[in-house]
Amino acid sequence: MGTTASAAPQPTPHESFHGNGMMDSSTSFQTLNIHSNKAKSIITNKVAPVVITYVRPSGSVTLIMFVIYFLIKVEITLLNNGSYFMVQDVFGKADVLSTSGSYGAPNFRQSKGSFPLYGMGQPSLSGFKQVLQRLQGQGHQEVLFFCLREEPVVFLRLEGDFLPYTPRRKENLHENLHDLGRDARSENLELTIRKELHDFAKLNDNVFYVYNDIEHFKGEPQKISISCEEDMHVTEEVYKRPRFTLPSYRCTEPPSALLTAALSFCQENPSLSLSRDASRPLPALLFSCQVGVGRTNLGMILGSLVMMHLTRAAQDIIPPDATDKPKMQFQVIQTLISKLPKGQEVMEEVDRAIDLCSEMHDIREAIYENKQKLEGIGEDYQIQGSRTKDYFLHRTLQSLERYFYLIVFNAYLHEQYPLAFACSFSQWLCSHAWMYRLLSCMNQSELRAPADLLTKGARVLVADEYLAPDVLSTIKQMKVANFRRVPKMSIYGMAQPTSEATAAVLEYLTDEKRKHSSVLWVNLQDELVVEANGQIFCPREPTRVDQHICVLSSQTHQIERLETALKEELVGSQKWLEVTLEQEKQMKMFKSCVTVQETFNQHKSSHQGLQYRRIPFPECSAPTEEGFDRLLEAMKSCLAEDSLSAFVFNCSNGKGRTTTAMVIAALTLWHFNGFPESCEDEIVSVPDAKYTKGEFEVVMKLVRLLPDGHRMKREVDLALDSVSETMTPLHYHLREIIICSYRQVGGSSKCEAEIQTLTLKSLLYLERYMYLILFNTYLHLEKRDSWQRSFSDWMLQVAAQAGVYELLNQLGFSEFEDLRDSTLRRLRHRWQQQNRHGLPVRGEFI
Repeated sequence: MGTTASAAPQPTPHESFHGNGMMDSSTSFQTLNIHSNKAKSIITNKVAPVVITYVRPSGSVTLIMFVIYFLIKVEITLLNNGSYFMVQDVFGKADVLSTSGSYGAPNFRQSKGSFPLYGMGQPSLSGFKQVLQRLQGQGHQEVLFFCLREEPVVFLRLEGDFLPYTPRRKENLHENLHDLGRDARSENLELTIRKELHDFAKLNDNVFYVYNDIEHFKGEPQKISISCEEDMHVTEEVYKRPRFTLPSYRCTEPPSALLTAALSFCQENPSLSLSRDASRPLPALLFSCQVGVGRTNLGMILGSLVMMHLTRAAQDIIPPDATDKPKMQFQVIQTLISKLPKGQEVMEEVDRAIDLCSEMHDIREAIYENKQKLEGIGEDYQIQGSRTKDYFLHRTLQSLERYFYLIVFNAYLHEQYPLAFACSFSQWLCSHAWMYRLLSCMNQSELRAPADLLTKGARVLVADEYLAPDVLSTIKQMKVANFRRVPKMSIYGMAQPTSEATAAVLEYLTDEKRKHSSVLWVNLQDELVVEANGQIFCPREPTRVDQHICVLSSQTHQIERLETALKEELVGSQKWLEVTLEQEKQMKMFKSCVTVQETFNQHKSSHQGLQYRRIPFPECSAPTEEGFDRLLEAMKSCLAEDSLSAFVFNCSNGKGRTTTAMVIAALTLWHFNGFPESCEDEIVSVPDAKYTKGEFEVVMKLVRLLPDGHRMKREVDLALDSVSETMTPLHYHLREIIICSYRQVGGSSKCEAEIQTLTLKSLLYLERYMYLILFNTYLHLEKRDSWQRSFSDWMLQVAAQAGVYELLNQLGFSEFEDLRDSTLRRLRHRWQQQNRHGLPVRGEFI
């Protein structure tokens, strides 16, 4: 076992100590629930004893340490024999600043400028006392200490001091336990570890073996004497006891929620309020994690922002080298600051705070370093169990997300500091859910994916006959799959048509029977589409032809520019390319190719009343608030010119996105022309009838919240039933599919990935249903002003204030499960996961 630990591959010091403060892991850990009433299995070992205890599997839940600190979801496992070793927490190389001897803690430092902000790595008991004495000697009358560690730490008596040790997996002795779960607090784990170490030592002549040198393993393991529990301290004892000798000292309880703790101090501590006595010195803020880099650096930056607002001195603290720092040109950051009040100023203040705290780590430079590594990878290979590009993509997104949240947090301080934090940060974020939308679209590399991926064989073309089977058997008559109409309404839906099919549909709509002189045609596709040799094709990954490649952009011109480049590449290359058809794969050379935009431009010459719009809708989920707005504006504009206009919608296969748009169109037309008479609810006596009708607990909460909520839901149900009336062979009903998808999650034969996919889908379907109810409510309430206020603004200014986003932030099937067991109940995680398809990165990260 000792040999296994010694031989395990270790990360480099650079990655371990100058990136995130601890390595990322592909290894999963269980929520550690200790059975106190069960006998412990203490396994002896010739090299080093290992303590094993029984654990009980429970839900896998991500522990949010604080809003900036990166989150890694973990799955359920059991502690196996010999899986963990007690390892000295910090070794010599980690102390880059060589401050352990002189200051008492590794990497102890003060931020630049005059703010009393300090950071450090994990000290021993004596080292922590030395740090506090030094701060006191510098004249600090008040010290606020933030422990930013979530992993358990136990201090063992050694040579007159208590040194920190942590349990580590034998496969990677450099990595701490993390994401311990909802029911496993590090304080409780530390108490359990201490008791088990003591129990084992009693059976082994008061001796226990630990690892101190995990770089060279010279003389390892080493024995340590444990004669009683007093020979060990837990974090609580180390950090709380100084309050008896230093009344002005305050600490957070480890593991702390940094952001919550910081705001709590701002609210409760007079020295951090705007009404503070300016004649008193600022309190010293001291932050600590394992080696004093990643988490400590973030804590110091947050502290700097608080100090800036407290002293209103942001403009006087720019370091001399600030102009040499990289400028944030990422699209998600530019969009964020354009939408925030005083966004540029808010970002510049964050940059100043980063400059003040960048002695050991600059998170902006980390973003670009990871981006360069990502884009510099030619031949993909494995690293820590993952593809290299995936690994560095994760680190790039992780670093960028931290920077994003720093800007968001500073915007919150601007608004809420003068209000004495009347609204918590989580509530404020929830009421500004557009920020979560932005976060979910950080990876927009598809916008820079080169067109020659197809001709180089990195991607393949997949035909519409494979993607969109003609379940409604309409190709023979209408030349397009799944063509249908909402009964008694001029609303039509279908799969993606060819140029020939488009002509057939337009001829049908404008014939003597229907006589539609105006037609609004909306293409809902959010992936690239071209027509080549008379067939519709989409580019896909060769190993995942069923996975559509979403282009995360609401800007139609960006998608159409990519389609034009794709067309030119296909025609210009004159190569034989592999394509996937309905039943087989073939090699084809394309002599002709047109984009969807070009197809409709051609048809406008013969149909003067034709209007074409590209409004990308996400697959399997609700449109964004902006998507609702764009569709409503297009319909309003068309109806203003001709009240008898026809509305045509298409997506890839004519099912999900097309049906959603048809429902939105039906609701909109009813608000213009009047609602039909609805019959009484029929009594349904089938399994899950209540849920088939959409009467989930969270939906009914929304119904009770909305004005005339039952009517709002009933009208949406009427629209759903009307649209689905001619879709029976598709077996697709936007409301009924919710419970159908959820029931599939419980299949015993499914792997974890399939379960996660189905769970996410069922929640997105549920969210889509609720969004339709919200949109109908908006149409009712804003009708008197002709919907001058957009749905996006209404959601932000009205619905958010009423608690709608808070409801969506607790989304789930509470009648069947404990919502606390799923991170997907949260808007942030749900929307981010929606756009994570695990496809290879093909373009530049912008």
